[in-house]
Amino acid sequence: MAEKKLRIVQKYGGTSVGSPDRIRAVAARIKRSYDQGHDIAVVSSAMSGETNRLIALAKEISPTPLPRELDSLVSTGEQVACALVAMALADIGVPAISLLGHQIRIQTDSSYGRARIRSIDVSRIEEAFAERRVAIVAGFQGVDDNLNITTLGRGGSDTSGVALAAALKADACEILTDVTGVYTTDPRVCPDARQLDRISYDEMLELASLGAKVLQIRSVEIAKRYQVPVHVRSSFDDSEGTWVVAEEKKMEEILVSGVAFERDQAKLTLEGVPDSPGLAASIFVPLSEAGIVIDMIVQNVGVEGRTDLTFTVPQGDLAATKSICEKTVSGIGARGVKASPEVAKVSVVGLGMRNHAGVAARMFEVLAHEGINIKMISTSEIKISVIVDADQVDRAVRALHSAFLGPNARSLDSAQGA
Repeated sequence: MAEKKLRIVQKYGGTSVGSPDRIRAVAARIKRSYDQGHDIAVVSSAMSGETNRLIALAKEISPTPLPRELDSLVSTGEQVACALVAMALADIGVPAISLLGHQIRIQTDSSYGRARIRSIDVSRIEEAFAERRVAIVAGFQGVDDNLNITTLGRGGSDTSGVALAAALKADACEILTDVTGVYTTDPRVCPDARQLDRISYDEMLELASLGAKVLQIRSVEIAKRYQVPVHVRSSFDDSEGTWVVAEEKKMEEILVSGVAFERDQAKLTLEGVPDSPGLAASIFVPLSEAGIVIDMIVQNVGVEGRTDLTFTVPQGDLAATKSICEKTVSGIGARGVKASPEVAKVSVVGLGMRNHAGVAARMFEVLAHEGINIKMISTSEIKISVIVDADQVDRAVRALHSAFLGPNARSLDSAQGA
């Protein structure tokens, strides 16, 4: 019986196309799918290191390059890679055409460096499929209403790939990279980490937002919205990877799917803030206007009309955040600002947490046993996050992974409270 014809989008990361030999290997992999009769669209990143090289080159010319021109410059990395992949395919008898963001009209807004996709015109790709050609599409880039080249931000080729798969109503989007799939935690930190066969969109969203670097978060958001099955796998071998898919009943049986962590966080406390309506807005609106992303927020119970307000930001934003807060503090009559520059976030994530008591209690018990002090706590339906000192992250991750995902992890069936 003939194999069912599929429509597949394959996205290749920078290391996968990082050299002529790797590009030839990618072409051979594409040919195998093409020879099976499938319609193949390929999204390529720039060759490994190329985007960084172009940014450094821009900054040699100008310390603050114009955003429009910077997008025009860095988008050329993908143009080069796509053309080389198309050449490699032609050399092994596979007809292919390379297409840039403006050639297939990947329409975006005008937010240079972090543009968001509005629509994709796939007619040029459909023509390629009808002619039995592979379409090689430049990732990371698009075009705005005024035909200016835009880029989607770091990891944007993942977003390009999944968005293209949604527009083409593809059967799957393969994210081919230098890892074999999604792991229960970072294997470099915890040698006992294991690869997951399947994970839900919601769990992957949480892991991506909490520091897991396997998939760019916007790509997972698009996959969930349009129900695109995403297959994360290695471009260096044919091993089965991890499927990111809609929630399945059996997924709820797994209490914790992964332990994530994010280094380079900073904690700020505004002390003695007047406990009155509107004060939070007066603190966070100026930070928002400065483009600073706030993560965890904790406000103490007010005492004698005053309270302490603590929140976290990326470490790189600490100086700007502290400066803005110091100005705000003088205006609202708070006592002062205290900063802790070296903290990190550790989280456990799992669909099973929705219906199971005891996860928080176990997590806190494990960390206490390791002598790790918890500075802040945040929860959602399927995750618990804590802030700890940066030098305790690796120990916290290994202990939590052992407790929830290790071979000797004990059941919480009899646990009470959370």
